[in-house]
Amino acid sequence: MIIGAGTAGLGAFREVRKHTQSYLLVNDGPWGTMCARVGCMPSKALIEAANAYERRRAFADLGIRGGEQVTVDRAAVLARVRELRDHFVEETCGLTAELGERALSGRAELLDGHRIRVGDDEITADRIILATGSHPTVPARWTPFADRLLTTDSLFEQATLPDRIAVVGLGALGAEVAQALARLGCTVTAFDAKPLIAGLSDPNVNAALLVALRADFALHLGHEVELARDGDGLRVTGGDVSVVVDRVVVALGRTPSFAGLGLDRLGVPLDTDGRPEVDPTTLRIGETDVFLVGDAAGDRPVQHEAADEGHIAGLNARTAALRRYKRRTPLAIVFTEPSVGRVGVRYDKLDRETVVIGEASFVDQGRARIALRGDGCLRIYADKETGALVGAELCAPDGEHLAHVLALAIERGSTVVDLLRAPFYHPTLEEGLRTALHALAKQLPDHDGFELASEPV
Repeated sequence: MIIGAGTAGLGAFREVRKHTQSYLLVNDGPWGTMCARVGCMPSKALIEAANAYERRRAFADLGIRGGEQVTVDRAAVLARVRELRDHFVEETCGLTAELGERALSGRAELLDGHRIRVGDDEITADRIILATGSHPTVPARWTPFADRLLTTDSLFEQATLPDRIAVVGLGALGAEVAQALARLGCTVTAFDAKPLIAGLSDPNVNAALLVALRADFALHLGHEVELARDGDGLRVTGGDVSVVVDRVVVALGRTPSFAGLGLDRLGVPLDTDGRPEVDPTTLRIGETDVFLVGDAAGDRPVQHEAADEGHIAGLNARTAALRRYKRRTPLAIVFTEPSVGRVGVRYDKLDRETVVIGEASFVDQGRARIALRGDGCLRIYADKETGALVGAELCAPDGEHLAHVLALAIERGSTVVDLLRAPFYHPTLEEGLRTALHALAKQLPDHDGFELASEPV
């Protein structure tokens, strides 16, 4: 049995159906993945419109007249977001539309490690894969203000956008949404209790990102937020800052959807969030025949990792002999402008005695300046003895592409010199990567300053 038909659940389904027709896919609520319905895809559609509209501000500097006459129709923007969203949801639903009695809508409840109740039916399964996903985290104390609160589950359903919006929480999605709403003409005030945002742990990269984002919206860090009614709006207070807004976007992360699932009946220890310990290489819960994948597992809550986890669990559910799978190099991207990337080992997890750091700024980087996108910072971490790349954090124009290059390099065990021996075309944003690599190379032993390999003639 597979419980949950999101990205992870569908990944498991693809593997299981190769092996057997004796399976059941159970889903509670709308079918279609979280990524397609309320996450990755609709948010990027919103960001695309926001960045296109924002570009009008650069027209005058580029010698283009008439930018001040360009307007935005927020209702039309949201209508297109929903149209695209529905298309992507339809694609994911197409995988399960023909399953007939092998697909069941309803809430599943574990009775033990092999028995599940769905409605009035009790079903026995040899293996169970839990892919129950997550839901937006909203503090219980804010329940009285529910009519003024939005989450990513409800933001894209709005007919239009109000003029005054607060965003509380500046993780990946909060940072993206705050900037997009500001670029669509809303007055945005954003809050986060932590000093580091967008999932960053490198303070230098974080500082560069804050400079860029503050050009678009007011941003206040370091204080918990309280809400109160104020006329027809909500008063949002964080530290010494207090603003009245029409709506508040709550972006405080997502909580695993474990309510009523019955994980306590598996006989394994649960942490304070009600989550059992899971082997990330097999996705198995303890010594049970139950697997936990995707957002519910919580180890790597990004789409490609959820898909991998579904496939791993599906493969292991098909066989009596479990296999351990090597996971991909960690990669996370936040689609702000400049975009954020985290690759490999995070800054806050580095052994500072064994690594060196190379840095590049995009403020004066040639291609970035030409495009009027001169913001951002790249920091690369390498082993100080071997020069092997171990990680990076960045915010840079089109940083999503730099992050992919670095992830590939780390996955293949590349060193600083290996990358410097690759061609860097001029003028490109990738030359910023080369700058950071040069800064690293100067700190490594036995580097003579020139990259090309040679041999005696």
